[in-house]
Order: sequence, then structure tokens, then C-alpha cells
Amino acid sequence: MTAAPRMALQYVLLFGATGVSLPFAGLWMRAQGLSGAEIGTLLAAPMLARIVTGPLLAVWADGFRYRRTPIALMGLVMAAGYGVAGLSDLYAVRAVGWFVGATAMGVLVPLSDVMTLRLAGRLGFNFSLPRGAGSAAFVVANVGMGALLLHWPVDTVIVWLVIASLGLAAVAALVLPPERVAEGAAVPGLERFRGLGRLLADPVFMTAIFAIGAVQGAHAFQYGFSALLWKTQGISEAVTGQLWAFGVIVEIALMWLFEPWRRRVGIGPWSLLMVGSAAAVLRWSVMALAPPLWLLWPLQALHALTFAATFLAGLQIVERLSPADSHTAAQTLSSVLSAGVLIGLATAASGPLYDRFGAGGYWAMAAMAAAGVIAAVPLRRRLAA
Repeated sequence: MTAAPRMALQYVLLFGATGVSLPFAGLWMRAQGLSGAEIGTLLAAPMLARIVTGPLLAVWADGFRYRRTPIALMGLVMAAGYGVAGLSDLYAVRAVGWFVGATAMGVLVPLSDVMTLRLAGRLGFNFSLPRGAGSAAFVVANVGMGALLLHWPVDTVIVWLVIASLGLAAVAALVLPPERVAEGAAVPGLERFRGLGRLLADPVFMTAIFAIGAVQGAHAFQYGFSALLWKTQGISEAVTGQLWAFGVIVEIALMWLFEPWRRRVGIGPWSLLMVGSAAAVLRWSVMALAPPLWLLWPLQALHALTFAATFLAGLQIVERLSPADSHTAAQTLSSVLSAGVLIGLATAASGPLYDRFGAGGYWAMAAMAAAGVIAAVPLRRRLAA
């Protein structure tokens, strides 16, 4: 098996887990008797903590000889965390378990992306192909769990997460290529921290990852509360899974068909980021009006732009704006801001917004995406250089 299908298998397991966690975690937590504010707190805590855990785990991961080793270890930690959350009836213990599991899941995404980007650059395959396989697994997980929850208890969500985590750890240890973190001796830990400091001191780089993160973070209300909102509209869990799956199917089409064409014709990442940002403002503004089911389908199709286009643009922008020896740190910082601090703050705010305004909480997400548009505008000159 070549490197591309090996990484594809890694993404299948990783996004097979997130494809259950993102749409259905809120339903599982509600079944445990938690309020919207409590759900928002549980979901937001590991995201907000990534401002600390993200850089620390990135520096820790770069201290290994092979990139697959920390991925395997984080898979085991993820299984343990979600297992504790599912087994305990105590809120504090459940919160700690969820925090540990979600933290491990969060760091696995940039670790996998950096490894795939390095392999793709060295071996000549398209990054979006294995990443798209993960998106396909996300679809299967959406639809599969939605169907299962019509007949099985909601604790199936936790069981799925633990099994996927253990499978991910096994694949990382036994199947992933032995890609070295660095040629020669490992970079000392102090120097890795200095690399982070140089990135944090670069105003252009920080503006770029804020723009990317604001658009990605604006998905928070959708991730945490769309299933609950749709259920109040009479939309079943099965249809919820299908709606999520449809958005990701369109995302896969963008990754597998549009992305290679974009690179061939030379459409730059700044243009892609602007399109994705504008689509996000439109999507969340309409979602704030609690649209009927027929309109949810085209709005879900916009996920290809609001998430996938922004994500792909962000990877390329971060790679261009960071030194070659700091790519892991740079991608992790971008992930920390978008999948950590900003989405964490937005998720924490989403609980009270849901309790008070229902679908009207999406207006805050539209404003957040608009902030991303504003921040992205001055990046054009630097990225064109």
C-alpha cells in the first residue's frame, strides 16, 4: 500500500469519529440532562484550552523520530477520554473525560494534515485525495449514526467514538508510513518553542490565521445546536444525518474535482478564502431565519465553500507565510485559533444564544464570518508577492 491510501485510512477513522461527535454530541449531552449552557461549556472547554494544549502538543509531537508515533498515542488518549465520559454519571468526571477525548481528537487533525502535506509534496500525490476520503467517512458516519439513533440508545455515540479511536491508534502504529519528523537529529525543544514565538510575532501571519479562524469558528452554532434546532422543527435524527452528509458530499466534490483544477489554472488561496468567507456570511444569515427543510439542502451545500474552500485556502496560506522548518507549528497555531480559541468562544456563546434566541443565534455567526472577510482583505498584496 502506497502512502496516499495509508493516509486515507487514517483520515477515514479520524473523520468517522468527528462525523459522529460534531452533529450528535449535543444530543448525547442533552440526554444526560444538560442544559444548552452546560452543553456549550462542555463543548467549548477543550476548544478554548487549545491555546495552551495545541502548541504544547505540537512541540511534544515534533520531539519524536516518526510522525506516526504521537498520532498513535493520541488515539489511545482519545479512546480513554471518551470512555471515561461515557461511563461516569458525575458531571465533573464526564467533563474531564470529554475534555481529554476532544483535546486528543483536536490535535490529531493538524498532526495528520502536516504529515499528509509532507508526504504529498515529497511523493507527488494530491493532498485533497486522502483528505477527501476522510470527508467521505464523515458522510457515512453522519448517515449511519442518524439511522442507528432511530432504534438504538444515544449512548451509541460514545461507543462509536471509543471504537474509532482505538482503530485509529492501531492504524497509526501499524500502517502509517515511517515519515521522519526531521532529517538528522531532532530539533531541541527550546528551539521549537522559539519557532512558535517567531510566528506569534509576525503580524501578517497572525492576521491571516485570524481571518481563516473567524470563518471556521463561525460554524460553532451549527456544530453544537443544529441537530437540536432541527428536532424542534420536527426534523428527525435520520434526516439530520442526511443533511450533514449532503454538505460533506459537496465538500468532497470540491476537494476531488475543483481543487486540482484550481491549482492547475492558478486561482490563488486568497481568492478562495474570500469566496468561502462571503458564502459563510450568506449561509448563517439565512440560517438565522429558521428556514424550512427544502431550503436547508442548498444551505448545506454551501458547506463546500464555508468549510472546505476556507480550509484548503488556509493550508496554503499558512504554508506560504511560514518558514519550512516551522510548518508543523504554523499549522497547529492556525488550528489552535480556528478549531480552538475562536470556535471555542463561539461555542461557549452559542449555548446561551440558543437558550434565548433559538435560530437567531446564527446572526452572531454571520457577524463573525464578516469579521473574517474584513481581516482577509489586506492579505491580498502579501500573498500575491
